[in-house]
Amino acid sequence: MEAPGPARVTIRQVADHAGVSEAAASYALNGRRGVSEQTRARVLAAASDLGWAPNLAARSLGSSRASAVGLVIVRPPRQMIIDSWFTQMLSGVEAELNRNGMALVLHLVDRIEDTVDVYRKWWAGRHVDGVILTDLRKRDPRLDALMEIGLPGAVIGGGPGIDGFSTVDADPAPMARTVVGYLMALGHRAIARVAGTEELVHTGQRDLAYLDALAAAGLDSGVYRVVYTDYSAIAGMRATRELLSVAEPPTAIVFDNDVMAAASLKVMHEMGLSVPEDVSIVAWDDSDLCEITVPSITAVQQKPTHQAELAARALLAMLDGGEPSHTTLPAGTLNPRQSTRPLRRAGS
Repeated sequence: MEAPGPARVTIRQVADHAGVSEAAASYALNGRRGVSEQTRARVLAAASDLGWAPNLAARSLGSSRASAVGLVIVRPPRQMIIDSWFTQMLSGVEAELNRNGMALVLHLVDRIEDTVDVYRKWWAGRHVDGVILTDLRKRDPRLDALMEIGLPGAVIGGGPGIDGFSTVDADPAPMARTVVGYLMALGHRAIARVAGTEELVHTGQRDLAYLDALAAAGLDSGVYRVVYTDYSAIAGMRATRELLSVAEPPTAIVFDNDVMAAASLKVMHEMGLSVPEDVSIVAWDDSDLCEITVPSITAVQQKPTHQAELAARALLAMLDGGEPSHTTLPAGTLNPRQSTRPLRRAGS
């Protein structure tokens, strides 16, 4: 039996040897703009020292274009159907790609690890020129995989500090202050939140934004409760029941999407509670759903369509030889509706 050959040298190892970031090493080794000639020479020397060999299947793509952008979404298909954020996001990506004669290749997976396999198959099969990423994880394997194969990417959300990728982000801090200030002006002090998945970067960003907003308003963070969910209606209902089944329940709840906020109305009805007389609710994601429920739901408008258009535009610029860009959008707007009202005092 023939002994296995030596392990293949990775771009990360080359980057460490050259004393540069993995993004800089990827740019230098794949002949892309964005690094100085001095850095490029240092990376190439490190690659030579380590015996790094290029991925020939990937390199062969340099002379051809697929005229397509890939998007892999890690969510169950049933959730995609009702989550308005995704439909608005897809609309924005499609609009920008159509204007530039590009196609969108969409794939749904159940696990983040499956995404990496899809990327490698797309790249090897010349199916896409670049990808758009959503729902960035705190330790996201997709970033390393894309760097390794040299496939350009743009991230919707996740903050600006992602080396080698374009990003389009919406800072949640101003909006968190607006929401907390609005609820406090209505007399609420016991404010809870039904959040998304804890491992997502933007969930952590909102966690910090709310804690900072509460501290700035002089509220004790100890009275602020968070329940993490998978964004689904069922999870939102469970979280609502959990929050309202304690001795001193919150008087206001902020939900991280419109679907969970709408689903909470059913739970409150079953518990004999009224919105907004007993509990005020706010959705962080406005949509038609927030307008057609009874009562209609106060919501944060973030314009995910515009955010997605900018991400697609940034990726196309990279495909034309441009460097990664980082855009932070201004704060959204709060649309007050029937689901919030001044706190009803005991005996009133």
